[in-house]
Amino acid sequence: MDDKLKYSLLRDFSDNQNVWTRNEKRLWFITLMIGTCMLYSTRTTMPLLVPAVAAELKWTKTDSGTILSSFFWGYTLTQVLGGYFSDKIGGQRVIFLAAVGWSLITFWMPNILLAAPKSWNYSIPFIVTIRIFNGALQGVHFPSMISLTSQNLSSNERASFFSILTSGAAVGTLLTGILGSFILDYFGWPSVFRIIGFLGIAWALMMRYYTMSSDRYRIINVSIPSRLCTQHIRSEDTVPWLKLFGSAPFWACVIAHACQNNCFFVLLSWLPTYFHDGFPQAKGWVVNMVPWLALPPCTLFAKFITDRLVARDWSITNVRKVIQSCCFLVQNLALFCMCHTNNFSTALFCMTVIIGGTGFHNNAVIVNPQDLAPSYSGSVFGLMNTVGAIPGFLGVYLAGHILELTQSWPVVFSTAAGINTVGWIVFTIFGSADPIAFPCSTPELTRGMGISR
Repeated sequence: MDDKLKYSLLRDFSDNQNVWTRNEKRLWFITLMIGTCMLYSTRTTMPLLVPAVAAELKWTKTDSGTILSSFFWGYTLTQVLGGYFSDKIGGQRVIFLAAVGWSLITFWMPNILLAAPKSWNYSIPFIVTIRIFNGALQGVHFPSMISLTSQNLSSNERASFFSILTSGAAVGTLLTGILGSFILDYFGWPSVFRIIGFLGIAWALMMRYYTMSSDRYRIINVSIPSRLCTQHIRSEDTVPWLKLFGSAPFWACVIAHACQNNCFFVLLSWLPTYFHDGFPQAKGWVVNMVPWLALPPCTLFAKFITDRLVARDWSITNVRKVIQSCCFLVQNLALFCMCHTNNFSTALFCMTVIIGGTGFHNNAVIVNPQDLAPSYSGSVFGLMNTVGAIPGFLGVYLAGHILELTQSWPVVFSTAAGINTVGWIVFTIFGSADPIAFPCSTPELTRGMGISR
């Protein structure tokens, strides 16, 4: 180790090696991709199983909406804290500790549901409390992940690396849709919670005892001044919230994310129920798998378009706006069609288009915090996701309430389209990828995302 440290100290100042080596990047990419997959796999077990659980426990649509939306109540609480502590102590530690918690809750969820007090006055609040705690644990994952990648990757790799990682959400949802539907049909809903929860625990242990253990052999190139400055700022300075709150591009990013999240979370939570109610003859594995197959290729396609536009010397700001506009446009068109169809194939195609549109969001607004504030990306993303999670519980609950009162899915879809339009207008007018000028910034820290992804 002494020789390695000596070699590191003597490296040339022009050396542009990343903090993660090529092998470390590959290892962390696989680990974080699997982790995001397991995060969404555990998150989507309850939406998948709500029809079966509600029938057994005699929940109404409002009860189901309350329980589904309660996850997002907790999800909003820990976004900023997760990003802040990740910027301070390292995102890998925060991700691991939280993963142990949400995996165990998923594993023991059948016991929690069946052990809930029989009286409705206590049963629903008890389950809601557990769901809030589960959401709070999962809320730290993405802020911690964006902080971890920002600290260990060069500026021209961060956005591409992180946007591809977000496609793990689709893989996890597919895992639940395919494996969960199979287990549900043959072994019952408690087994789905058990197996998905066990897989989450296994991933957390793999991360702790394999991926994180490799950090002890890290060679840090301390000869690069920008890296030293980055570490100094992270350990000494506080996040300049006042500067952020006075930035129109920051609020445009936050509002656009919240509006798109409303559409995404409503569908994430209610998609199985929509097909169960409207097309009871449809196979569960089909409706829980097909729409999510579109997200990974659409994420990569949006990345390809971004690369081509940047190669033609488009500004990063315009690229972000074009890609995000594609997201809102295709989602609104599909939602409009959903309001006017009773055909299963058409409904399935529209749902697939809506989920696929999220892949464009993952290459635009999702990575915008790294454009605006690369040195504080964990905290900024945490705040953005906090506001973005509010539609998670308001929109999901409101959808359940609308269905309880009107039994009308078109009202749910048209509401989501209207909210999408608000986000589209705000981001198009006020959005930007230019870095916010913070006090004592260095060129490395404020360069933003002038990338050729």
